[in-house]
Amino acid sequence: MASGLRAIPGSERAAPADATVTGRVPGDRPIVVSVYLKPDDAPATTHTRESLRAAREAAHGADADALTAFARGAGLEVVEIDLARRLVKLGGPASAFESAFGTQLHEGQLGGRAVRVRTGAIHLPAPLADRVLAVLGLDTRPVATAKIVPHRETTKPKGHLPTEVAALYGFGGGHATGECIGIVELGGGYTDADNQAAFAAMGLPVPAITAVPVDGGANTPGDTSGANGEVALDIQVAGGVAVGAALAVYFAPNTNQGFADAITQAVHDATNKPSVVSISWGGPESGWTGQAIAAMHAAFADAAALGVTVTAASGDSLATDGAKDGKAHVDYPASDPAVLGCGGTKIATRGTKLSGESVWKSNGGGTGGGVSALFKMPAYQHGLTLPPPPSKKGGRGVPDVAGDADPDSGYHVVVGGQTQLIGGTSAVAPLWAGIAAVLNAGAGKPLGQPHARLYAAPGAFHDVTVGDNKAGDVGFVAAPGWDPCTGLGSPDGAKLRAALAEPARAPGA
Repeated sequence: MASGLRAIPGSERAAPADATVTGRVPGDRPIVVSVYLKPDDAPATTHTRESLRAAREAAHGADADALTAFARGAGLEVVEIDLARRLVKLGGPASAFESAFGTQLHEGQLGGRAVRVRTGAIHLPAPLADRVLAVLGLDTRPVATAKIVPHRETTKPKGHLPTEVAALYGFGGGHATGECIGIVELGGGYTDADNQAAFAAMGLPVPAITAVPVDGGANTPGDTSGANGEVALDIQVAGGVAVGAALAVYFAPNTNQGFADAITQAVHDATNKPSVVSISWGGPESGWTGQAIAAMHAAFADAAALGVTVTAASGDSLATDGAKDGKAHVDYPASDPAVLGCGGTKIATRGTKLSGESVWKSNGGGTGGGVSALFKMPAYQHGLTLPPPPSKKGGRGVPDVAGDADPDSGYHVVVGGQTQLIGGTSAVAPLWAGIAAVLNAGAGKPLGQPHARLYAAPGAFHDVTVGDNKAGDVGFVAAPGWDPCTGLGSPDGAKLRAALAEPARAPGA
């Protein structure tokens, strides 16, 4: 390796233990890579999308010029520059990327899909390395799973339409005309026929739905991965709660690059202008590279500056989040301090009223939750008694809030022309996204990052004190107040509206 090169912090990759590597990537294989520039500083508290773009273009023009000159000298081309997102996309043959970034690329199979993998760190000349936050796309192994669980037990379920769940929480008939909810998807697709049937069952018109392609992703209802149920759940829950809201669905590949690019596209989308972004995909913190989390965390900080609320599912694999080391893990991006982490409950009803609620744990899954190993306790959680963090730099408690997720009390969703009963914390992210959109419309301004006001109003929630999210001996037990199973609890519509009636953060129009 040439002297004067420096590793990009957090870019180290280990070889995937469960992949079959078949050889080097052919040198002439075309690749497109996303390079995210380092933030010059934290974004201001108040920004519109237009003002943030102008500030970024002034702050990062020289960085983009330096990266462009390096790329051209390395035999690569600049495919796109979007300085609002601090993003420069580079394209070229695999051999040129290997030389430019000091790495080797191999191809193989992982979980039945073709992947490109690398090991070790990514390198750049020292002056340029100081300007780069992340280089994503050289490695294409999947990073996330959908947080969706179908009903699969012998117990007789009592499912609900999304509108019925909204009503149980005091948001029945909630209107959000003029708002847009962004939905991030890493696979699958929807059909007009399914949407027509689902919204007719709820007595609602089909909302305006726009599919936004990211990195070659597309609305693919013929996808056989099982992700169609995720897409249907997200659309039908968000649209059933936030009546009249437009939905922008960002379809991207299930890779570090695809996930980060979909989030930055949604946050900075000046065409659809989502005021809320819902994410029902994620993976254990331990499965991410540091540079990928850095890029996504910077995007969530931008969302907070723009007044965009981001909701994310806390996971469906109990306190281990599906990790195999026998330890507690939390799911990212739900663990990001700028994201509203959404846990799961089982609801009981009497007539049209909510009669009880417990921690979701059934059908081979259960709500994720615990304490982050990557993010310290945020100011809005100061004063809470949280379990000890798994690392010195950790401490952020997950989730923040909760809602119905148990497949036994789950959601009637139309997928492939059939009505299915589906649960999972994947339902709770669009549920809370829909609630945020309704609150936005009612206030005439965006809720923005709501954590501080939510934690200051614990009485605005149905406190869930029954159940646990233990996987064997690993996990946590529900308790009065915030806990690592259901956070503050599920929403009490009237009290939540009152608690959030004060002026919200500045708009991100």
